[in-house]
Amino acid sequence: MTKKTEQDVVAHLEQLIQGIKVAMMTTVEEDGSLRSRPMWTQSRPFDGELWFFTREHSAKVDEVEHDHHVSLSYAEPTKDRFVSVSGRCRLVTDKAKAREMWNPALKAWFPDGLDDPELSLLCITVEKAEYWDTPNSRMVQLIGFVKATLTGSTYQPSGHEKVNVTGTPGSSMH
Repeated sequence: MTKKTEQDVVAHLEQLIQGIKVAMMTTVEEDGSLRSRPMWTQSRPFDGELWFFTREHSAKVDEVEHDHHVSLSYAEPTKDRFVSVSGRCRLVTDKAKAREMWNPALKAWFPDGLDDPELSLLCITVEKAEYWDTPNSRMVQLIGFVKATLTGSTYQPSGHEKVNVTGTPGSSMH
């Protein structure tokens, strides 16, 4: 098996995440418990960072300022695509960056639009990812499942991999 380059990893993750609008973002509360909520991923080319609009003074911002580690889960069951990414999150209050990513549909959460004083962004620098992407047809999957059942072996779906993206030992990205 050939070693994937940073560009290969980023391009493949972009393909897997593309079109899945909502991610479940998990943060760490002050007492160490985990908390998840749906977040709308901003449509832009994936370069190792994922962006989300938020209110500057919100529980999730408090949580990521206390512990920058977050996890995001993406799922597209109809296409057998599942992606879990982890990384570090930071609050971005740059109005120019918000303008660059603004979408009129965001007015549902920010009625004052770009003039909303609470309008902020969360930027997640993805460090690691794990994905399950089964490109085979359902019939091929079923045959593999039946074979595993009949032989007593463990079913091993294709398309599962763990990868380093940025900022982790062994990663080629900087």
